[in-house]
Amino acid sequence: MSDTKKSSGALLGAAFLMATSAIGPGFLTQTASFTGKNGASFGFVILSSVILSAIAQMNIWRVLCVTGLRGQDVANKILPGLGYFLSFLIVLGGLVFNIGNVGGGALGFNTLLGIPTWLGYILSAAIAIFVFLSKNAKSTMDKLVKVLGGIMIVVIFIVICIVKPPVGSAIKNTFVPETGYAALFPAILTLIGGTVGGYITFSGAHRLIDAGITGEDNLKEVNKSSVTGILIAGLVRVLLFLAVLGVVAGGATLDAKNPAADAFRQGAGEVGYRFAGLVLLCAAVTSIIGAAYTSVSFLKTFSSKIANNENYWVIGFIAFSTIVMLIAGNPASLLIIAGAVNGLILPIALAICLIASQNKKIMGADYKHPKALFILGIIVVLITAYVGIKSLGNFSKLFA
Repeated sequence: MSDTKKSSGALLGAAFLMATSAIGPGFLTQTASFTGKNGASFGFVILSSVILSAIAQMNIWRVLCVTGLRGQDVANKILPGLGYFLSFLIVLGGLVFNIGNVGGGALGFNTLLGIPTWLGYILSAAIAIFVFLSKNAKSTMDKLVKVLGGIMIVVIFIVICIVKPPVGSAIKNTFVPETGYAALFPAILTLIGGTVGGYITFSGAHRLIDAGITGEDNLKEVNKSSVTGILIAGLVRVLLFLAVLGVVAGGATLDAKNPAADAFRQGAGEVGYRFAGLVLLCAAVTSIIGAAYTSVSFLKTFSSKIANNENYWVIGFIAFSTIVMLIAGNPASLLIIAGAVNGLILPIALAICLIASQNKKIMGADYKHPKALFILGIIVVLITAYVGIKSLGNFSKLFA
C-alpha cells in the first residue's frame, strides 16, 4: 500500500474514530430523549452544537498535529505536571464510560438477538479486544470503525424511510425553533460535551499523530479530517433525530428507560426494535475501542513500557472495564462521577491548546494561529467551563 493511501486511510480513520467515539449508548439515549422533549426544535440544538464542537475540535487538532505532541505533552510544556493532571482526568473518565459502553454493548446484543446480559458484556469486549490482537491493530481499528459507523448510518436511514418524519418542519425549526432559543440552551451545552467532551476530541488527533500526519504541511488534511469527524457525528445525530421525530410528531410517548429502541419499535415494529439493537451494538463497540485507545495514548508517553506494549495495555483496559461491569452490574455512581469529570475536561483541554497556540516555543517561530478561531475558542471555553462547574453538582447525588 502506498504512503498516500495509508495517509488517506488514517485521515478518514481518525475522523470516524472521533465520530464513533462520540456515538456511544449515551449519545443515542440523549438524542432520542431530547427529540421527545423538544420535537422539531431539537434541530436547532444539533446545528448549534455542531458549530461550537467544530470550533473546539479545530483548535485542539491544529495545535496537537502541528506540534506532533499529544495532549498531555502540550500541557506539560505549558506547566510541568499539568499533563499528568489532564491524563488523570482523561483516563478516569474514559475508564468509567468504557464500563458503561460495555453495558451498552450487552443491551445491544440482548435487543438484537436476545443474548443474556452477562454474555453480551463478554462478547462486546471480545470484538474490541480482537482489533488490538491483530498484527496491524491501528489499521484494523480504522477499518472497523468505518464499517460499523456506516452500518449505523444505513440502518437509521432505513428507519427514517419507514417512519416518514416531517422533514419540512425539522428544517424550519432548525433555524427558527418554535420553543424559542433560550429554552434550548441547556440542551446545546449537553450536546457539546457529548460530541467533543472527555477523551473524544483527542481520539482522532492522537490517531493522526500515531500515523505521522503532523506539521504545518499537513494542516489542510488535519482540518479536513477534524471537520469530517464532527460532520459524521452530526449526520448520525440528524438521522437519529429524524427517525425519532417521525414517531413523536404523531403524539407518541417514548419509554424513558430506552427511548431510542422504543422509538424504533413504535415506528417500525419488531424489525425496527432489532435495528435499534444493531445500532446500539455498533455504537457501543466503536466507543469501547475509542475510549480504550485514547485513554492508553495519554499514558504511553510517560512510560516506555506502556509505549512498547500499547496494544496489551489497551486490551487490559477493555478487560478491566468488562470485569467491573460483570461484578457491579450497573455502576450508576461511577457514571455520575465520570460525567462530572468529563464536563471539566473540554474547557481545560481547549484552554491549554489556546495558550499553546500563542507560544512560539511550542508551535514554532513561523506558525500563526487564526485569530477568529482563537477568539471563538475562548468563547467555547467560557461556555463549557460554566457547564463543567455546574456538572460538579452531580456529586451531591451520590450522597442524597
